[in-house]
Amino acid sequence: MNDSQNLTGPILLFDGVCNLCNGTVQFILRVDRKQVFRFASLQSEIGQQLLRTAAYDGPPLDSVVLIKDQKAFIHSEAVLEIARLLGGGWALLYGFSVIPKGWRDRLYSWIAQNRYRWFGKKEQCMIPSPKLRARFL
Repeated sequence: MNDSQNLTGPILLFDGVCNLCNGTVQFILRVDRKQVFRFASLQSEIGQQLLRTAAYDGPPLDSVVLIKDQKAFIHSEAVLEIARLLGGGWALLYGFSVIPKGWRDRLYSWIAQNRYRWFGKKEQCMIPSPKLRARFL
């Protein structure tokens, strides 16, 4: 990643071993007909570089992060921004942004903390098919 053009996104960073996160990626791949989103594992060097470039300096992240215009959207803001960018009926979910961020983030954190127990995890990151490989960094 040498040029900043690659950082404009939207790029979804995800926990590569989390079944819920992988399911989210699979869902976005199906619904994102305009192929707006690109993807990278949060654990990868490119994922960590994207976080640094977006000037994220908070606590370590382990679920999903949306990088857009060199800004990191985290927790419930990431989910709402993804829905907005998917467009169509999914964009209506952005209406939940009227709920106070603290409440949304508590719900997000509760799900994130329990995701391995509820959905399980893989031994390794998913390997995209050759057809989808171009959308993964």
